[in-house]
Amino acid sequence: MDLTRALAGPQAAMMLGDLGARVIKVESPDGGDDSRGWGPPFVGPEGEQESTYFLSANRNKESVTADLKSAEGKEFLTALARKADVLIENFRPGVLDRLGFSVERLHELNPGLVILSITGFGHDGPEGGRAGYDQIAQGEGGLMSITGAVEPTKTGVPIADLLAGMYGAYGALAALHERSITGKGRVVRTSLLASVVGVHAFHGTKWTVAGELPERVGNHHAQIAPYGMYHTADDIIQVAVGSEGQWRTFAPIVGLDPLDERFATNSSRVAHRDALTAAIESAFAEAPADVWLARLSEAGIPSGKVRDFQQVYEWDQTLSQGLLIEVDHPTLGRINLPGPPLRFDNNPHAGARQTNLPPPRLGEHNTSVRAWLDEGPTASTQ
Repeated sequence: MDLTRALAGPQAAMMLGDLGARVIKVESPDGGDDSRGWGPPFVGPEGEQESTYFLSANRNKESVTADLKSAEGKEFLTALARKADVLIENFRPGVLDRLGFSVERLHELNPGLVILSITGFGHDGPEGGRAGYDQIAQGEGGLMSITGAVEPTKTGVPIADLLAGMYGAYGALAALHERSITGKGRVVRTSLLASVVGVHAFHGTKWTVAGELPERVGNHHAQIAPYGMYHTADDIIQVAVGSEGQWRTFAPIVGLDPLDERFATNSSRVAHRDALTAAIESAFAEAPADVWLARLSEAGIPSGKVRDFQQVYEWDQTLSQGLLIEVDHPTLGRINLPGPPLRFDNNPHAGARQTNLPPPRLGEHNTSVRAWLDEGPTASTQ
């Protein structure tokens, strides 16, 4: 049961759908998921246009409409809860309770139901009731303070939403595994705030253990050098020198002495990053990007281009990994979508499904889902 809208919840539900789950997305009859109206761009014939934002997070789902405040809507949700394995919701804390579907009530209907709840800042605590939006969480969770070169900068994608969906999906799978042993469902909770703090990685321990406040370093690694973006004669490239062995190989390529006391260790290279960057870019200015990438590749130094989205989706390597899929949409026809990020051996398809479903039209499955519910209350095993 996907009762969510926008991105964090739909992302979690889509990940489960990619793995083969039957995902029933319950939407308001009045416009559906908020993201159906987020654009431009919108694509499709006049009067039947779809938001590309919505298309990004809702493959492998069915859509039904229901007014959850109405008696009919509550009856529908009751029947669906009895049959479902997982319920995903990202209402503000207390909303589902007020609709008459508290955790206790849901587990009365279906003791094995796994409930995934995604909130902005957590379901409890002094600010647990705050509404959560991605960029707000990026700022409040510290991510923007370490991103960018001059002023705090958000990431190019709504990373707090996406990470919350990913954390939620794997939490739901863990609860399903537990249910296979105990027969009982449980509530799994995460939030946009938790998702951001959860990926602080070495920046987090820099503060919690060493007491040093992380700072922005732009397109360079905060604790490894040289590791970042550099200008060549005609373009920019990225280079990652992640070990002392790689440094001893890389330094002569750009005319540097690997034993120069300013650069002899990673710590000294980080301390003299500006001088190191200037020296590398002085060497890189002598030849175009493709020449340098060939030299670095031959030497075994990790490096790469900075591609735009057209270049990414036309790249043979992207296509070889199943990261672009084709689906038949009821109004848009044959369209390409970014594909599932997981592959399973002995399955030629992206994700775990034999066939990927297109993002649904609003209410497209009203009849088929309600007919399935009429078959009986037994919990699904799909």
